[in-house]
Amino acid sequence: MLKRVALYLQDAHDLRDGLEYARYAEEKGFEAVWQAESRLVRDAIVPMAAYAAVTERIMIGSGVINNWTRNIGLLASTFLTLDDLAPNRIICGIGAWWDPLARNVGINRKKPLTAMEETITVMRRLLNMERVSFDGESIHVNGIELDVVLGRKEPRNVPIYIGATGDKMLEMTGRIADGVVLNYCVPIEYNDNALEHIYTGLKQAGRKLEDFDRPQLVVCSVDEDHEKAVDTTRELLTQYLAQQPHIAKASGVSKDVVDKIQAILGWPATHEQIQQAKHLVPEDLIHRITASGTPEEARKKVQQYIDHGCTCPILYPVGGNVKLLIDTFTSD
Repeated sequence: MLKRVALYLQDAHDLRDGLEYARYAEEKGFEAVWQAESRLVRDAIVPMAAYAAVTERIMIGSGVINNWTRNIGLLASTFLTLDDLAPNRIICGIGAWWDPLARNVGINRKKPLTAMEETITVMRRLLNMERVSFDGESIHVNGIELDVVLGRKEPRNVPIYIGATGDKMLEMTGRIADGVVLNYCVPIEYNDNALEHIYTGLKQAGRKLEDFDRPQLVVCSVDEDHEKAVDTTRELLTQYLAQQPHIAKASGVSKDVVDKIQAILGWPATHEQIQQAKHLVPEDLIHRITASGTPEEARKKVQQYIDHGCTCPILYPVGGNVKLLIDTFTSD
């Protein structure tokens, strides 16, 4: 049994089933449940509130929201509200989003590093219940504060983790954030490079790596039938390698493979297109960047990420029996 383990929920299940998964993860000793918000499918905040309402101890994180589509006042008030529902159990996981999705909805991700730093700077001050004026490059606020008339007026304990993938964002994360959410669908060698950049940022801030939390998303498909588990993951990778090029780059996937998949998949991809293209994803890639297979195989792969700097695996069940996955990582 792992000392620290968390669950990642996205959109592969009925939303109400997610409430039961969150309760079951808490019962089995999981540290946290993180809710995705990536494609235009499922908002993170509504499920987070639902998980908070049906649990008592487990931490609840956004894994991750972006810093472009909610203005800074709304962003801070959203996490104030979640903290009202589950005091000291909320984690704000935030990332810089990605193109082409951001561009396709009219977001110009200008100076993403500056925008992220300004977001975290102002959000922290607001959650500290300060009155804030700030004139930056992406954030401009004038004398705003969280306007609590009734209820808790003390500063809120909401740690902010950056979902960072690129080198510069990783370095900044080490400098300014409370932790990092390391990405999924990456080989274990990616972690070694990521830790170097995080350490550079930590050093600039006078902090130590051992005191900096580094949970990591890990795609995890568990089934007693090895081939069934692998095929489930192959479908997920087909979609993500085509639609999220930053993940493909971090995974070391050849441009030729990505181009061939993109030529088949539309936006959004259909089930039929995914089935047509999934044979292009080689099995050795699946085993290199995910924890897929029998329970024993999945545990072994997750341990490799831990051995390479992950402090808490955030397991993403891509299909099948979610409770089996939870049991796999809570039983000796």
